[in-house]
Amino acid sequence: MKTTKRTWPVAPAVLIFDGDCSVCTSCANWARRHVKGAVEIAPSQRINLAAYGLTPEDAKAAAWWIGPAGRRYRGHAAVGRTLRDCGGWWRLAGWLFSVPPVSWGAALVYIVVARYRHHLPGATPACRLPASN
Repeated sequence: MKTTKRTWPVAPAVLIFDGDCSVCTSCANWARRHVKGAVEIAPSQRINLAAYGLTPEDAKAAAWWIGPAGRRYRGHAAVGRTLRDCGGWWRLAGWLFSVPPVSWGAALVYIVVARYRHHLPGATPACRLPASN
């Protein structure tokens, strides 16, 4: 019996963020300067989201880090996974993002920042998340 293996895009890992949001873009630019590993950092508007099993709504709601085998991290977990690829002390911070009780606080902070990102310095109206149905 032949099994089929799901194939993912070529990049070893990818960080997907909302490119319409200046806050998210600023964070992604910081990551570009600090990531040591082979990570593609791409705005959701310029990537084939379906290839990663994501919808535009998924990408608008949170950042995503997707590993080479397709493992997906959302929100604070994506930030933590990205920090691990920055090396040095950032690697420790990223690891802490995955360990309770730090992960609980990181999740809460991520939710608050994502919800109110349109109020942060440098934000634009595009940073506002759509109202939940």
